[in-house]
Amino acid sequence: MRFVVLLVSFILTASLGFAQPKTGTPVPGSDQFVNVVEQSLAFYYAEYADKQGSSYEAVIDALNYSDGQVVEFSDEVYCQRLKEMNKLTPFKLECNETTLSTIRFFAAKRRGFARIVLGRSHLYFDMYEAKLAEHGLPLELKYLSVIESGLRPQVKSRAGALGLWQFMYGTGKMFGLKDNSYIDERMDPEKATEAACRYLKQLYNIYGDWNLALAAYNAGPGNVNKAIRRSGNKTTYWEVRPFLPKETQGYVPNFIAAAYLLTYHAEHNIIPAEAPIHYAELDTICLSKGIHMSTITKLVGWSEEEIKSLNPTYKLSYIPETNPKQCIYGPIKYIGKLVSLEDSLYRLEESIYNPSRTPAVVAPVVDETPLVGTDSTQTETPGATPAGNTFYHKVQSGETLGNIATKYGTTINKIMTLNGMSSTHIYVGQRLKIESTKAVDNTDTTPVAKPNTTATQAKYYTVKSGDTFGKIAQRHGKSISQLRQLNPGINIDRLRLGQKLRVR
Repeated sequence: MRFVVLLVSFILTASLGFAQPKTGTPVPGSDQFVNVVEQSLAFYYAEYADKQGSSYEAVIDALNYSDGQVVEFSDEVYCQRLKEMNKLTPFKLECNETTLSTIRFFAAKRRGFARIVLGRSHLYFDMYEAKLAEHGLPLELKYLSVIESGLRPQVKSRAGALGLWQFMYGTGKMFGLKDNSYIDERMDPEKATEAACRYLKQLYNIYGDWNLALAAYNAGPGNVNKAIRRSGNKTTYWEVRPFLPKETQGYVPNFIAAAYLLTYHAEHNIIPAEAPIHYAELDTICLSKGIHMSTITKLVGWSEEEIKSLNPTYKLSYIPETNPKQCIYGPIKYIGKLVSLEDSLYRLEESIYNPSRTPAVVAPVVDETPLVGTDSTQTETPGATPAGNTFYHKVQSGETLGNIATKYGTTINKIMTLNGMSSTHIYVGQRLKIESTKAVDNTDTTPVAKPNTTATQAKYYTVKSGDTFGKIAQRHGKSISQLRQLNPGINIDRLRLGQKLRVR
């Protein structure tokens, strides 16, 4: 699946960067092709989210749980489920009183935590599983990060451990994770996961028992070795457990309980929290120069808050220039734009932070509306402001560089050179400096070419007993505000049985 998404991402970025040549007439229909690719991706993610939600939704509906109902099962049921899990893992998920009491506690008191982690798992678990498989490690080790950090890379323990896998400074350095004034790679999701795989493999090779390897990951090999000696040189975790530090005695039971609850969350009436973004929706760009995140925001409209959230390895809002290059993760739509506008990104950075060294560059104001038009389309330019023979033109929906150049009696190349542009892509609201060779009629009212849109099939959900607006939104991968926009006029506090809500 990752390969398919990256292939589509390549097509998208290629179309963004090369849909139109830098000279001559733009390729007809290229904007429409980008629009088709973006819509195809949107449909894929919507279908993916539906499939992700269908299994737990079916279980909850079949068991007819009421909203928020806390479900308990007998010891026999818990043990049978652990037995089924043991068939598919080299871990020894023991069903004893310690693990049973921990599972009961998690199922009753850690429900909110489970919901949040299940939502965050869409961003990390695919990557975890790929890394674990690459190293030949059990996929269940992904749950270790759950009890270490709750899948939050910014979490720091009182002892100073940091990141998704909670590396101490020394251990992180031992496994190649850099830490300086600008970056801390313990918070880099992929690099920290790679380091965790190498460390866990090393620990398993020492003890030959996964539960002891987990104990050593928590307490350190030195403490585990002491406990083994005090136990009379026993070789399994449960025999050694009474001699381990108190925190480590609860570590493996917590791991088993987390693995159980995230596997059987639907049976416990736990609905995953909304996932803002999935791992499959991410792409990367590696930068040749140092860049402030605010510059990226100015260029493509990607919020600085989301840049920081998806790239926690950077301590500040600055991405330094390094060798090898620093890379950033982000939604395909923004990374695609950055790839095609990379030269403009560096020029804009220079114009803001080293203005004496570079000519001024006006940052584009981004509008997500697709721009569709041809060179022959005459467009309205109410925002054009003259300054002698120089005009400042505000881009309107439907315009292309070609028809703007025609209107002002200039060429695409001249506009690009004057504005420090490396591609022909423009955005609604962008201000372009233009040197005109003819008089411009700003009262031109020829209709603007309207963006083409592809109709999407609406999907509706029938309200059932126990449903709330928020619950329905979560089940269909939407926020409450998104669902409200799809259903204007609906009173979200007074849903009726049998009422139909639009969910796509």
